[in-house]
Amino acid sequence: MDPVRRRLGRRTRFWAGAVTAALALSVTAVGQASAADVNNAKNAGFESGMSDWTCSANSGTTVASPVHAGSAALKATPAGQDNARCSQSVAVKPNSTYTLSAWVQGGYTYLGVTGTGTTDVSTWTPDSASWKELTTSFTTGSSTTSVTVYTHGWYGQSAYYADDLSVFGPDGGGGDGDPDPTVPSAPAGLSVSGTTATSASLAWNAVSGATGYNIYRDGTKVTAVTGTSATVTGLAASTSYAFQVTATNPAGESAKSAAVTARTKEQDDGGGGGDLPKHAVTGYWQNFNNGATVQKISDVPSAYDIIAVAFADATTTPGAVTFNLDSAGLGGYTVDQFKADVRAKQAAGKKVIISVGGEKGTVSVNSAASATNFANSVYSVMQEYGFDGVDIDLENGLNPTYMSQALRALSAKAGPDMILTMAPQTIDMQSASGSYFQTALNVKDILTVVNMQYYNSGTMLGCDGKVYAQGTVDFLTALACIQLENGLAPSQVGLGVPASTRAAGGGYVSPSVVNAALDCLTKATNCGSFKPSKTYPDLRGAMTWSTNWDATAGNGWSSAVGAHVHALP
Repeated sequence: MDPVRRRLGRRTRFWAGAVTAALALSVTAVGQASAADVNNAKNAGFESGMSDWTCSANSGTTVASPVHAGSAALKATPAGQDNARCSQSVAVKPNSTYTLSAWVQGGYTYLGVTGTGTTDVSTWTPDSASWKELTTSFTTGSSTTSVTVYTHGWYGQSAYYADDLSVFGPDGGGGDGDPDPTVPSAPAGLSVSGTTATSASLAWNAVSGATGYNIYRDGTKVTAVTGTSATVTGLAASTSYAFQVTATNPAGESAKSAAVTARTKEQDDGGGGGDLPKHAVTGYWQNFNNGATVQKISDVPSAYDIIAVAFADATTTPGAVTFNLDSAGLGGYTVDQFKADVRAKQAAGKKVIISVGGEKGTVSVNSAASATNFANSVYSVMQEYGFDGVDIDLENGLNPTYMSQALRALSAKAGPDMILTMAPQTIDMQSASGSYFQTALNVKDILTVVNMQYYNSGTMLGCDGKVYAQGTVDFLTALACIQLENGLAPSQVGLGVPASTRAAGGGYVSPSVVNAALDCLTKATNCGSFKPSKTYPDLRGAMTWSTNWDATAGNGWSSAVGAHVHALP
């Protein structure tokens, strides 16, 4: 989070104006293809190279890896003012409904259609480390016989991959004439990856040809997902449930998987935050010297309720981390002193957690094995140093499926009082479809707080669709509103800001602005031009990078903001 060790938001600064156009794309409810539908797209899996496809500025090519299925996929690379748009003309029938979908991976990726004769539609996803399906639907006009379908990336972003594009609907006479999809087989490998007093987390193997999965509890369908994991909530404590999963695609639903039994835990009053105060202040403590005041844990002011130790170190084992105290850089601070100081803070009612990531963090959890390695290693670090939990601050992308599995496995080991915080960049929480937002929602029942970084961001969209500039009260309130209105509880939302002008490259606001934003969100007072539609009196509080930069500035941030947070109703 500091400009030397943690240049936050380096991927987002150029988005100052571009994000407005990107997020203005419409997402249309997806229709279901009928049994007589065909895929009207040609060379939909790029198995014939770039045949039937045209890419702007020669930005597209085919590659043998990664692929979603078959032996080839599209790789398209934006450059300069080109967004790597690849398209083809598809024959369709008038007055007909079509489902448009594609599997994508890599950089920011868009999928859409023009020339429908009705409403052209498109959808998009932030960068993804694994294959993700984009899906939307459209209806043709009374005289429409062809449309243009396309994919594209975003200016200045990394290459994207696309595969298995489909335009399912009535046969327009010009496609490959691909046969109807077949009903997928039943999922295998269903297992229980974790439980709480009110939820059970499940995981299973992917099924070829499936576009989604239905989850059944004691024979009744309770939810549907697109990935290979799900968390079923609303369960009774100390109760056994039988779960099954089916695979689905436009052709229908598979038979149910073999059943597994999950028994929920006993009710516990702690869960997802231990005995934290209703309103809490989080501060990152630097395990390195970058010019800010060097501190021991004992030096951190009492205004901080959660102290996030930055950072854990990646190991050569995928997904695994360790922690190495920088004794030399911290003036001879010994491991024994550090552990004693952690215990003293806990005795005073504070929580001390280990943060994973940072701007230079290289931890990657993108498989079942790495998820297990992450959970086991973080738990080992927690046990060795006495940490109360973990903070997820991965700024180079994360896989929501496997990170959710990792966090649930860790929670199962650490117990319901484990503190779980996150510190996503602003761009990561602009849409509930983003991987970070998805992860937060996936683990909502064990999540303590998301302290989004409201800095190093330029301009961003608020929940009202307007553009707001960092460094203002409106930026804090209008962006917090996105999280508050899209699934997170108010107690799981905090405002992350720099402690001083030197702590970040941009976006510093004075403590008075932070306090005004807190008042606006909790009491509808001291608002700027943006006024939320309702108040959120349970808002968790605020976070800062870092306790060290706060100390460099005389602890002015924690003194002012800490007192204000703890005085909230």
